[in-house]
Amino acid sequence: MIFHIPHSSKVFPEEHRSAFVLDNHQLNNELIAMTDTYTDEIFGAYAKDTDTVIIFPISRLIVDPERFLNDKEEVMANIGMGVIYTNTSNGDILRKMPSKVERKSLIRKYYQPHHEHLANSVRNDLDSQGKALILDCHSFPSSPLPCELDQNPGRPDICIGTDSFHTSHDLYQTLRESVYEVGWRCTRNRPFSGTIVPLEFYKKDSRVESIMIEVNRRLYMDESTGLKSPLFEHCKESFRIIISSLQAYEYLK
Repeated sequence: MIFHIPHSSKVFPEEHRSAFVLDNHQLNNELIAMTDTYTDEIFGAYAKDTDTVIIFPISRLIVDPERFLNDKEEVMANIGMGVIYTNTSNGDILRKMPSKVERKSLIRKYYQPHHEHLANSVRNDLDSQGKALILDCHSFPSSPLPCELDQNPGRPDICIGTDSFHTSHDLYQTLRESVYEVGWRCTRNRPFSGTIVPLEFYKKDSRVESIMIEVNRRLYMDESTGLKSPLFEHCKESFRIIISSLQAYEYLK
């Protein structure tokens, strides 16, 4: 199984700091709001030796690896949150508009290697096992951020994101039932939808399965400080059960 964890990092290389107009306090608050904090621990802790864990190494505020490169194809680019964010989650100016040279440099340094790693991992699993399963790992705030398309305040514990071609009914049911087993509520493709698949396989190779798990941050952290809450270990243990069920599915598939 391939654990894809794109938004867990708060790493902010100093070389990029001067482009951002926020002061340190404002930047820290934006990092808390936009980072899927601790998802590397919650999901990655249960990867087996035969699994692959792919973690994007820097903050999504610098480059977001889950956005389309072409802003015309990326709906979030309309509010300044395409592959390179220019606005904050509440619509304020985040950073200076990148030049064409800077944009190309950021994409070449961070975005392209990440996607090459993901595509190579899928390719390796197909070659060695004849199949590949991507688990797209995220979290989301308990209340909608102003930038989010879904502003419904009634949010589930878990959001399951699926794709009509790359998410089988059996895979969805396996995840859904394991979520219910640990006592959580889940919704499908709400408040977020879809799941990542490398473009070379997208809608072309049904041996590549993918499913997204988004965990509500109220289940494991203090959303105002970004620190772990007393519920963290319970949440992590619940994911041991959930991920084990997906690993069993992958083995039996």
